[in-house]
Amino acid sequence: MSFRLGDFKQQIDPSVLKREKGVRADRRGPADLRPVRFTTGYLKHADGSCLIEVGDTRVVCAVSVEEKVPPFLKGKGEGWVTAEYGMLPRATTTRSQREVSKGAPSGRTHEIQRLIGRSLRAVVDTKALGERTLWADCDVIQADGGTRCASITGAFVALVEAFRKLKRAGSLPEVPVTDYVAAVSVGRVGDAILLDLNYEEDSSAHVDMNVVKTGRGLFVEVQGTAEGQPFSEAEMQELMAAADKGIKDLVQLQRKALGDFEPRAAG
Repeated sequence: MSFRLGDFKQQIDPSVLKREKGVRADRRGPADLRPVRFTTGYLKHADGSCLIEVGDTRVVCAVSVEEKVPPFLKGKGEGWVTAEYGMLPRATTTRSQREVSKGAPSGRTHEIQRLIGRSLRAVVDTKALGERTLWADCDVIQADGGTRCASITGAFVALVEAFRKLKRAGSLPEVPVTDYVAAVSVGRVGDAILLDLNYEEDSSAHVDMNVVKTGRGLFVEVQGTAEGQPFSEAEMQELMAAADKGIKDLVQLQRKALGDFEPRAAG
């Protein structure tokens, strides 16, 4: 027995057959973030922690304090902020092999954890840390696109929580954070410029970018790739405008999660 979808058109909700123009599969507009939620203090033992949920992407961010620095900073009276990134085997639709069983992290993992570390250091006065290291561990427990961006955005919240703990203990006179930092993806899917791509959108994007900016609007990093056809300067400006809106929205959500934390002046 066989049938065609057309045989049942009169009985099917029209929204299933045709998506409204400008509305994405998850019912967002082109310039909308997915629902974002921060749960601070998510882990009992970490010096600072946060679960960040961006749509169906979920990342646990934990910050640990070590009273030592890498060899290249010994004796310089300066601290360090670094990161590690990982993904659970069933964070994705099919199981991925744990990288520890492969003997070493992949090139992608190296790239992402270095990006997270650079992004956090961009808004930290490491000279005010003393000789201590803060490790930000970002573990993806469920992935639906944008895991590196979620890791940066969530790790910042966990980092501020760890600094607050150090200040309460009398180990730091103030929180040595000079600005907020957040990250978001943008891309061109078909003819549309979209903010905060999920996995389905990311996998079909003609242009895919990750943008990291501070709360004051300064760029930390831009990663962009054209898949197939190059993109124009006008499209680049559209992508940057979408990213700027997304970063501003994320910073407001970070502020709310941190109780309107105000960074100290840089200098």
